[in-house]
Amino acid sequence: MQEYDVVLKLLLRMSAKLVLDELAGATIARWLNVELPEVVNRRVDLLGETANGTLIQIELQSGPDNTMALRMAEYALAIYRLRRKFPRQIVLYVGEPPLKMDDTLLGPDLQFRYRLVDVRDLDGERLREAKRWGIM
Repeated sequence: MQEYDVVLKLLLRMSAKLVLDELAGATIARWLNVELPEVVNRRVDLLGETANGTLIQIELQSGPDNTMALRMAEYALAIYRLRRKFPRQIVLYVGEPPLKMDDTLLGPDLQFRYRLVDVRDLDGERLREAKRWGIM
């Protein structure tokens, strides 16, 4: 397929304006660099698996972060690449400032959302009365 990629890309870039207009719904004014270099070592805070195989990711956040939705989307895709299934994602906000972060990332053809919980909204009495504290 690699040999076809080069030819198709050249055709689309050079002479297939009508096809591109149809695909994108807009005229391409200029072509951009297609390399997306990245060297990262992502680590999630907690990743567990339930008895029925559901993955659950929990991130602890102690301050406002206006890039949290993007970070969670990146985690979701990285986990999917590794495990071949998407996790349920929860961010537990434990910061002192009021919670003011978006739980959604929206693009023209993208919708991504994770669960955002303020620790102050948890039932403290119920947690305090728990009979068992420990690691499973």
